[in-house]
Amino acid sequence: MLHAPEADAELMTLRVTRAEPAADGIQLFELRHPQGADLPPFTPGAHLSVRVPSGAMRNYSLCNDPHERDRYVIAVKREEGGRGGSVGLIDGTPAGASLDVSAPRNLFELDLRAPEYIFVAGGIGITPILAMIRYLQAEGGKPFRLFYLTRAASGTAFCDEIAAPGFADADAVVIHHDEGDPEKAYDLWPVFEEPTKAHIYCCGPRPLMDAVRDMTGHWPEQAVHFEDFGSDLVRPRADDAPFAVKLGPDGDPLEVPVGTTILEVLRAHGRKLPSSCESGTCGTCRTRYLSGEVDHRDMALTPAERKSALMICVSRAKSDTLVLDL
Repeated sequence: MLHAPEADAELMTLRVTRAEPAADGIQLFELRHPQGADLPPFTPGAHLSVRVPSGAMRNYSLCNDPHERDRYVIAVKREEGGRGGSVGLIDGTPAGASLDVSAPRNLFELDLRAPEYIFVAGGIGITPILAMIRYLQAEGGKPFRLFYLTRAASGTAFCDEIAAPGFADADAVVIHHDEGDPEKAYDLWPVFEEPTKAHIYCCGPRPLMDAVRDMTGHWPEQAVHFEDFGSDLVRPRADDAPFAVKLGPDGDPLEVPVGTTILEVLRAHGRKLPSSCESGTCGTCRTRYLSGEVDHRDMALTPAERKSALMICVSRAKSDTLVLDL
């Protein structure tokens, strides 16, 4: 389990030097130090935690070449059905604005020992994979294949760059649009039918990652890697309902509405609590509870740990009330 430090202790304020569309519904942001200083280094697959205008923290993959020290580049998909982080960031952050961001972290590390790579990107999942490819190209280029799967050409970020001559050998890149029709989905089975010495890196929507996981069950476990930042963990669900939390047995009940997290409610009532990823993956906001039935939605706690703790950035309650040990 990963335990990140409190986010506020390590945030740095960077200048937005570019804010422009990368595709329909996707905004590119370039971030630089306001005094032009070098930025902390990052490795292929790394991400930043960004404080969005609402005050929440959201994770976004770095997509530029990790050899670059003068800038960070992220691409943000507009999630109309999400909790407002991406919408607020895109609508409220023009070029010239400032953003508070964490130092880069990497939960999707590229294994540099692999002799070759197979990359599978679904939609905005291209961002960490693009950084990996740029790194490999700058280092002299181990062989790779890229399968970039999206709904439509208009919403395919970095499409022109990836499709351009010189980006890779013609047979190394597949860009496929299914137009939202399952019958037109790209068939990846021939890619994975026979295990090779390649390492597989997949980033994208949950259905894509589940499909790749099913198709690679006969590959060595250490050769198959996934990343989604817990995006499905933070998205409201159709059966979500409000509930109450109490800080200790004698605390006043605080309502947690649908679309709002326990962490956000506690912050609104003046409690400054540690957090980092706010997507249920890092473990920073782990909190003990005394009673109530938890709807655990994190990717950090073991089954044994879930008997006494929860991640207040994503988890909710199945009971009417949760009593927290705070």
